[in-house]
Amino acid sequence: MLRREEIQQIIPHRPPFLLLDEIDELEPGVRAVGRWRLTGEESFFRGHFPDQPVLPGVLVVESMAQTGGVVMLSLPRYAGKLAYFAGIDGMRFRRKVFPGDCLEMDVRIERVFQNVGYGKAKATVDGERVASGILKFSIG
Repeated sequence: MLRREEIQQIIPHRPPFLLLDEIDELEPGVRAVGRWRLTGEESFFRGHFPDQPVLPGVLVVESMAQTGGVVMLSLPRYAGKLAYFAGIDGMRFRRKVFPGDCLEMDVRIERVFQNVGYGKAKATVDGERVASGILKFSIG
């Protein structure tokens, strides 16, 4: 298991934009399962939406992308590099995420050609699917 400090040794994200608390499973270059525990104290909940706070979908996607970044940047050949979004395909949202939820991301890299890769990503809360789709990235 990787904690925040170890995740920060792999990807460059830092609070308040580090959207991972831990990585439970990691197979470098292949797959990772990460968790983000939402306390309700995060600043975006105050404005999205004040009377019914819900996690913005774009942050669900970013949390999945950061998990995918850990998968790829944990490979020695990519150590110290950056993983950039190159595209998002077929992303579907099925459930809202609320303060107090624990978001679990599961990202599996399907293909890498040169420095461009594709991965299947899904996010769940208590085993219920929140979002899923294909993330494309470029390592630079």
